[in-house]
Amino acid sequence: MKITVICVGKVKEKFFRDAVSEYEKRMGRYCRLEILEVADEKTPDGASALMEEQIKEKEARRILEKIREDAFVCTLEIKGKRFSSENFAKWMDGLTLNGTSHFIFIIGGSLGLHESVQKRSHMALSFSDMTFPHQLMRVILMEQIYRAFRIIHGEPYHK
Repeated sequence: MKITVICVGKVKEKFFRDAVSEYEKRMGRYCRLEILEVADEKTPDGASALMEEQIKEKEARRILEKIREDAFVCTLEIKGKRFSSENFAKWMDGLTLNGTSHFIFIIGGSLGLHESVQKRSHMALSFSDMTFPHQLMRVILMEQIYRAFRIIHGEPYHK
């Protein structure tokens, strides 16, 4: 199985980079993991709605270039579907049993995702009604994917 995480922007803080690196190592026994970063656009203070839309569109073009046609695409969005960790694992396992071998998870930038990326997605996934910095969201996503693999393989995991 292959997991690709497409993210807008880089992880700047060392503690986030260390956490992502740790989950990359842990997941190595379950899947081929690829993290693709696309450049984020700077948003000036007081940007108009039109300018924000243009920024999201530029980021969207970079994201869409990275999506493979044979992958199941899942965007992270506040209004997306919610799972318990166990049900997230069942969802991933069910898709895998039905032939899905490549998952792409997409984390947008500070303004969120452009509708062109949302339309390309097979499913929107939400972890909370709260808004998280995209750097922290990368860590949370990695942890939940790792936890899903532990559950799928019948291995102990922290509850």
